[in-house]
Amino acid sequence: MKKEFMMLLVMMIFLVLFGCSNQGIEVKNSDELNQKAVVSVVEGFGQKLKQVSLLASSADLEKSMNEIYGDIVTPELLEKFLSDPVNAPGRLASSPWPDRIEIASVEKTSEGVYKVEGTIIEITSTEQGSGEAAAKRPVTLEVKKAVGKWLISSVLMGDYQTGVKILYRNSDYGFAFLLPKSWSGYTIITENWQGQSLEGSTNGQITETGPKLLIRHPQWVPANPRQDIPIMVFTIAQWDLVQQEKMSVGAAPMPPSELGRNSTCVFALPARYNYAFPAGFEEVEQILEENPLKPFDLQ
Repeated sequence: MKKEFMMLLVMMIFLVLFGCSNQGIEVKNSDELNQKAVVSVVEGFGQKLKQVSLLASSADLEKSMNEIYGDIVTPELLEKFLSDPVNAPGRLASSPWPDRIEIASVEKTSEGVYKVEGTIIEITSTEQGSGEAAAKRPVTLEVKKAVGKWLISSVLMGDYQTGVKILYRNSDYGFAFLLPKSWSGYTIITENWQGQSLEGSTNGQITETGPKLLIRHPQWVPANPRQDIPIMVFTIAQWDLVQQEKMSVGAAPMPPSELGRNSTCVFALPARYNYAFPAGFEEVEQILEENPLKPFDLQ
């Protein structure tokens, strides 16, 4: 009787220990499967970034984000992206473009919630296929399980680790402008241009006006002004008058030069805008050589 009791006790202890061990294995396997799923979601998101042009019109951007991000981020995060597209993940320019997210770590923060640290890798045609990067940007993502599906619920992007660009987006006239990172903190000054008629009974009279926007460097001070980046905004009809030499804009003998256009506006650089050669004029010339103005249509 005593022997049978001992055998039964040993079997019970074995079953308890085996059960605990097996349960531990199941929990570990579950966490590993969850992490693999989370990694797959984040890597898939990284591959989608280049498909979303942040310079598109508001209507096109909303459609694009819904189609491309809609099945991989929470509705709340998608709404946040749409309310602040300049700070949303996506493509700012034709080159460089976001190619992927390289994951550094995955951490479980609570049941069904993981924090992912990584880096957004941007490339140009030079780096394509090489594994190299034209620019890197740290990113922290939160991924959680909602209704049986892993979705990204938060995206926090840090500063570029290489000196790429910052974006000024103008939703009044429909253009974006890429600036060096050193221009962070820029201000926008609004002035007006005036156009004098060059024909008929109105010759010499001011017959047209329009906005002129100045992108001002953060180090500009009255005692030591720096070169602004001036952008004149014309309607298509006003620009035609300039091109047909029916209207003169400014004191220079040559007309402004076109920077870009959308379906309603032409954006132009004033002739001899830097005639006084203020501090920073060489930098502005270099910025303009890179075709930084990206027009888009307003809806």
